[in-house]
Amino acid sequence: MTPQNGYFGDFGGRYVPEVLLPAIEATEKAWNKAKNDPEFWKEFEHLAKTYIGRPSALYFAENLSKELGGAKIYAKREDLNHTGAHKINNCLGQGLLVKRMGKKRVITETGAGQNGVAAATVCAKMGFECTVYMGEEDIARQRPNVFWMERLGAKVVPVTSGTKTLKDAVNEALRDWITNVETTHYMIGSALGPHPFPEMVREFQRIIGREAKSQILETEGKLPTKIIACVGGGSNSIGIFSDFLEDAVELVGVEAGGLGVNGEHHASRFSGKNGKTGIVQGYKSIFLEDKDGQLSHTHSVSAGLDYAGIGPEHAALHASGRVRYTYSTDDEAISALKKVIATEGMIPALESSHAWAEAIKCAPKMGPDEIIIVNQSGRGDKDIFLIADALGDDAWFEFLAKKAKR
Repeated sequence: MTPQNGYFGDFGGRYVPEVLLPAIEATEKAWNKAKNDPEFWKEFEHLAKTYIGRPSALYFAENLSKELGGAKIYAKREDLNHTGAHKINNCLGQGLLVKRMGKKRVITETGAGQNGVAAATVCAKMGFECTVYMGEEDIARQRPNVFWMERLGAKVVPVTSGTKTLKDAVNEALRDWITNVETTHYMIGSALGPHPFPEMVREFQRIIGREAKSQILETEGKLPTKIIACVGGGSNSIGIFSDFLEDAVELVGVEAGGLGVNGEHHASRFSGKNGKTGIVQGYKSIFLEDKDGQLSHTHSVSAGLDYAGIGPEHAALHASGRVRYTYSTDDEAISALKKVIATEGMIPALESSHAWAEAIKCAPKMGPDEIIIVNQSGRGDKDIFLIADALGDDAWFEFLAKKAKR
């Protein structure tokens, strides 16, 4: 979808304090110039190949396909990218934009830590100062990524307000930007926020969809029947969906069902009962709200999907019916993770495991001539503490306890 005056249908826009307008307008001006400059994209594509390691593979999950019966399942392997997830695509693109703008300091937010690691990596390469805001709760459950951010030279700021998760990290990053607007660029990590960020992030991430379309046509000679991707803020999903929006392909976004969408412990904006249109953190979209109109506390076993809002283009795609949105619960995601590990020798991130859970439900109901592509948005190394806990691996925690005593 092409935004009109910063809106995707009824959603999007730019709702920010007056003090931020000059910085956002400067970002928009730089972006409009860069997106029409072949030299900008030439540099992006060169670094995507030589630094990120693109194109990422499209892998036929033959064992899982045979076990489930029905459709053939492919995985778009964004987990094989440098830093282990799709986030590096956007951070690289915005890093090149920051160079053009002449700024020297970058701030960002992170939930699962993959955006924080990618931003810190790009800042180390390009010589920017980097500050990452991360909820205290997410720091505790994603400690390995915090370690690497700090080794890469980033300052990781624990956020202790609210639920101490992603939405609170976004709030603190916005406060920092307001205070340091002259010198700082906010490298928003998902396809949300005030215009032009949703469009900009999508364009850096749509390399996923372009590659996937070319690869599946080369391999199978036809388009897939279904593409499945997890949806938190929505960058990996909008990236793979964008090049298929005009095709006869079913697009499925999988939200975090947590402990069940009929209760309060989930992060499903569309499948839950509390998703409402609102204006939060600079943009108009669908948000989970409580009875007082405040952002709801959310829950997901995956930190990257534990967010009350969703990107405005996703809200528009839901409203139009072009994308089907569903959910997977924590238990379903863990079960899918175990199956993918055991059958294919891949370790998907907990976020990606939500998409795998939906694929495992769908494939047996489809024909052998049909194809599913799952966007494996990241790898699960970062989730070792959560996965070990979910699987009851006492030996892992005994090992950690011994280390802690040294």
